[in-house]
Amino acid sequence: MKHGQPDDQPRTGPELPAEPLALEGYAILHQMFRIRRANWRTLDIDAQNRAVAEAASLLNQMQRRENGESGLFSQLGHKGDLMLVHFRRSFEELNEAEIAIANLELADYLEPTTSYLSAIELGLYEASVALYKDLIAKNVEPHSKEWDAAVEAELARQREKVSPRLYPKIPPRRYLCFYPMDKKREGTDNWYRLGIEHRRDLMREHGMVGRRYAGQVTQIISGSIGFDDWEWGVDLFADDALVFKKLVYEMRFDEASAGYAKFGPFYFAIRSEPGELGKLLISE
Repeated sequence: MKHGQPDDQPRTGPELPAEPLALEGYAILHQMFRIRRANWRTLDIDAQNRAVAEAASLLNQMQRRENGESGLFSQLGHKGDLMLVHFRRSFEELNEAEIAIANLELADYLEPTTSYLSAIELGLYEASVALYKDLIAKNVEPHSKEWDAAVEAELARQREKVSPRLYPKIPPRRYLCFYPMDKKREGTDNWYRLGIEHRRDLMREHGMVGRRYAGQVTQIISGSIGFDDWEWGVDLFADDALVFKKLVYEMRFDEASAGYAKFGPFYFAIRSEPGELGKLLISE
């Protein structure tokens, strides 16, 4: 028996490739920091103001970038005080952003609590299954030159169609919920042993839940396999914080989540402007 097929289900032709096609966009870095307040308080107010002004100036420049920007967020809870989210065209540009932050005077008073590296990803389950079936019906051998050329042509077509979703602005909403997640590989609960058509159907059901929250939540999915400890990062942006609770709770009842999802830690933060940085650091 092949993985993802019941014992009593006859195979009627070549099996479809397991891996769905995907498109990648901006590289993303989340940085979370705790303020070393005991050390920060040893500075006089003039030194604090200089450090804040320098950092605010840099963050303002980063926020105004046209081709990949940065956002400042104030975290709630013990997991950190500040969160920076960077969208960039390349990992080299992310590295430059990280170094620029580290070189700030303020960085001496910030303790990194965690970070997360990923790249915006749009999975193409529907298009993949349709393309694979069409190529197999034409007796095109998987991963042959003809197959690979057809795949590249489909990726180019899809990339042109969804380009704004691959390279978006950081959504201008008040609240951010970020969490990493995996698909299970535990005994029979193994996402990667399901056939691609089964996974497509599960993701279609999963997506229908999210569509009911369109207009209330902006979701950005990023892939992190090979980049960080989890497989995907999920950013949810909304102007009503309670919608995060409703959406995530409802999604846990669909089969893709109930049967195959593993969730990492959740981070909640409020969007702040660079000019508001002083309010987060300096007590009058």
